[in-house]
Amino acid sequence: MSTDSPGETLSESEVIAEAEAALDGIKAMRDEIGKVIFGQEQVVENAIIAILSGGHALLVGVPGLAKTKLVDTLGTVLGISAGRIQFTPDLMPSDILGSEVLEQTEDGKRSFRFVKGPIFTQLLMADEINRASPRTQSALLQSMQEYHVTFGGERHDLPAPFHVLATQNPLEQEGTYPLPEAQLDRFLLQIDVDYPSLEAERQILMETTGTRDQHASPVFTGEKLMKLQQLVRRMPVPESVVNAILELVRSARPGTGHAATDAHVAWGPGPRASQSLMLCSRARALYEGRFAPSIDDVKALAEPVLQHRMALTFAARAEGVSIRDVIADLVKSLDQA
Repeated sequence: MSTDSPGETLSESEVIAEAEAALDGIKAMRDEIGKVIFGQEQVVENAIIAILSGGHALLVGVPGLAKTKLVDTLGTVLGISAGRIQFTPDLMPSDILGSEVLEQTEDGKRSFRFVKGPIFTQLLMADEINRASPRTQSALLQSMQEYHVTFGGERHDLPAPFHVLATQNPLEQEGTYPLPEAQLDRFLLQIDVDYPSLEAERQILMETTGTRDQHASPVFTGEKLMKLQQLVRRMPVPESVVNAILELVRSARPGTGHAATDAHVAWGPGPRASQSLMLCSRARALYEGRFAPSIDDVKALAEPVLQHRMALTFAARAEGVSIRDVIADLVKSLDQA
């Protein structure tokens, strides 16, 4: 038995036919990204999953791990416009959204004209988002949720598709403004960017210090990407996967009877986490060439979906317990169910 999205217009066989047609494009996309980004397969996979799901992602890692290069490459391969904003403490909301300027015509008439800011792109890299003030952060995150900017009572829609890949440095906290939990929830996934493996770093040395740079080529267009995002939402989901998502997310909330959660978690994820797991599980299945998600997809995505939507108690932090430890325990409980 499977569960389909409300308003489903395609049969299961039609979804499979569309997915088969999309698989060649997804493989070509992976190959093109692999020409430029060496190693970091899990980071690339999760970033693409976030985009196929129609959401935004927060990349957490130290400088120099090719986060900017990844965003540029994704924009090229997906055939969409890409931009970058360097967040600093003096950055104002108008530096992101745009502003109105007063213009005067030849006959002396004056009027305001809206000048679009750098947020008007299809794939935006918000570099070191936690360096900007809460007011500036809120301006970006509101646009991420509502997909438009309002100035002078006039609405200005953001281009479609619209995705934000924000970065955050986990080490340097001086002069930063950590994102509030309610705003972190806007991100579909938190993607941890670790150091490359020995072989990947060897390849980076050999490929990037010569006279020629590899360049990726476009595979999709914005229109094709949006069709893929619609396909993800139409993929059938087995009832067992729906139950696993509900069990996992609900067990991450204190007071639901899970021992590790009750002992270590101050507050847990809301329904948006369940929605994120459902969408991302479908996108991961499609990315790997399958036509329906499995419980393994839920397990693989538990950490990137849940870790920024939970908070530890003071006692748990004092004991050295991490959110990853708690989520790993919840995933083990899913195996035993």
